[in-house]
Amino acid sequence: MKLWATLRGRPGARRATRALRDRPAAVRGGARAASDSFRARLLLVFVVLIAAAAALIGRAVDLQLVDHGFLAQQGDARFARLAAIVAHRGNITDRNSEPLAVSTPVDSVWVNPRELGGSLEQLPRLAGALGGDRQALLRHVSSNMDREFLYVARGLQPAEASRVKALNLPGVNLTREYRRYYPAGEVAGHVLGFTSIDDMGQEGAELAFDNWLAGEDGAKRVIQDSKGRKVEDIESIRPVRPGRDLRLSLDLRIQYLAYRELKSAILENRALAGSVVVIDIDSGEVLAMVNQPAYNPNDRSQLMAAAIRNRAVTDLFEPGSSIKPFIVAAALASGKFTANSILDTSPGFIQVGATTFEDEHNLGTVGLSTVLAKSSNVGMIKLALQLEPQQIWSTLNRFGFGQVTNSGFPGESAGVFSNYSHWRAISIATLSHGYGISVTPLQLAQAYAAIGALGIRRPVSMLRVDTPPAGERVLDPAVCRAMLGLLEAVTTQEGATGVRARIPGYRVAGKTGTAWKSSNGTYSKDRYTSVFAGVAPASNPRLATVIVIDEPTAGKYMGGDVSAPVFAAVVGGALRLLAVAPDDMNAPVEPLSSGQKVARR
Repeated sequence: MKLWATLRGRPGARRATRALRDRPAAVRGGARAASDSFRARLLLVFVVLIAAAAALIGRAVDLQLVDHGFLAQQGDARFARLAAIVAHRGNITDRNSEPLAVSTPVDSVWVNPRELGGSLEQLPRLAGALGGDRQALLRHVSSNMDREFLYVARGLQPAEASRVKALNLPGVNLTREYRRYYPAGEVAGHVLGFTSIDDMGQEGAELAFDNWLAGEDGAKRVIQDSKGRKVEDIESIRPVRPGRDLRLSLDLRIQYLAYRELKSAILENRALAGSVVVIDIDSGEVLAMVNQPAYNPNDRSQLMAAAIRNRAVTDLFEPGSSIKPFIVAAALASGKFTANSILDTSPGFIQVGATTFEDEHNLGTVGLSTVLAKSSNVGMIKLALQLEPQQIWSTLNRFGFGQVTNSGFPGESAGVFSNYSHWRAISIATLSHGYGISVTPLQLAQAYAAIGALGIRRPVSMLRVDTPPAGERVLDPAVCRAMLGLLEAVTTQEGATGVRARIPGYRVAGKTGTAWKSSNGTYSKDRYTSVFAGVAPASNPRLATVIVIDEPTAGKYMGGDVSAPVFAAVVGGALRLLAVAPDDMNAPVEPLSSGQKVARR
């Protein structure tokens, strides 16, 4: 105001003011119109700014409140992922907690071909880190460009995974998995089996108990960056459930012993195959089960059908003379015979129908113990033909022949044992010395274990048993005691077939068996199955063991020559490992000299 007053006081200012008042009205109206136009434009700009701000605020509200779910879903689709939490498969141990199968963490490499599309020239670097064929890797990826997930390597060792990670290639990722490792290798391969690349049971215990061993994978939601690296865990979708551990009935010490002795016998006798089964008579547990040829489940190149099958459970053979004790048991149970019964085997052969059966030597009139000890086919035929067919069938059926043992092992065979209603005299004659019936080594071992348990047949168990099952009575205890005495004569009587099964310090009850193998509908005269089956110590049996050697070709083929020594080595070592007290304190048995003769059965 002072400034205005000052200006008004000056002569020039007064003249200018007077001039303005004296300007024409038109001029003054134009100025006023210009001022109004400016104010209108200013108002328009203000309104536009207000509208833009309102639009922005409205859009923000729309994004944050109205379309929040859709936008969050789109963000998750780009950066949030559902990640699997791989479950750890349960361990398998022997009865003493020695590890037999364990899962070790490994890394697998996968790629997103869509992300790799612009950088396929980097694949040779990846192939070099993996030690693989560059062209094969390029073909594998380029032929799957429509996929978002593609494995290129599984189960890498830490050093290999580190090399891949160091490349830092776009679209190349590592994921944590587990690989099965078997510390005992081929020693327990047939019992354990193996798993697939995806850690699923394929054979043996891994398959039989897969539901127990396999855990349940978990899941969680994570945020990843543009290179697929995890930034943050968002939430747990499903908790991981690890697999449960499994304790088998095997005793790894006895398993190693049986494996070593069987493999040595196969090599020494140039045999085609073989099996050993050791059963704890008191519990029915399988303490050892080995086969030859074997395979190493750690080496997948060895996983061939001929090698991986567990012959002790799946393969059938005619048991030969090793079936004779059960025919004798039927005879004793019938009441028509006793352990002291006498049989006339003269003149050393017998004709049944059109078939003539012979003994190697005419034994004449001998006791029942000698019939078994020297494995007289003639004596067994005469004994069996005096029994009712139903009596024989029911006795053998109760011992488990013609039935699976319910071990739970995949692919177990039930054997072949026809009903007595189909038998003729020739059928009984051949059955009496082990033809016309087929068994597995495990079946035969269970049957001998029932004799050792004084007539109690217990279910076979591949798992450790803390409380032995009661079992089922299949034979009178008095008959079983008589049978043990008769079978002990097989290893002690002079000239008996089983003397090579003797164990220093222990009494052994068992039976040899030698059977021709069937070929093209007839029996081959130069291909044999050699068997020894028995229990020890005979005074209070603890172990039942069956040794089967298939097609020995080194000259010896009788069960007493080929299989009996394996029985002595395996069972003798096992009894000492289990600290079973000796029951025969006589002087150790010396090997037979070349001049001594042994009955050949």
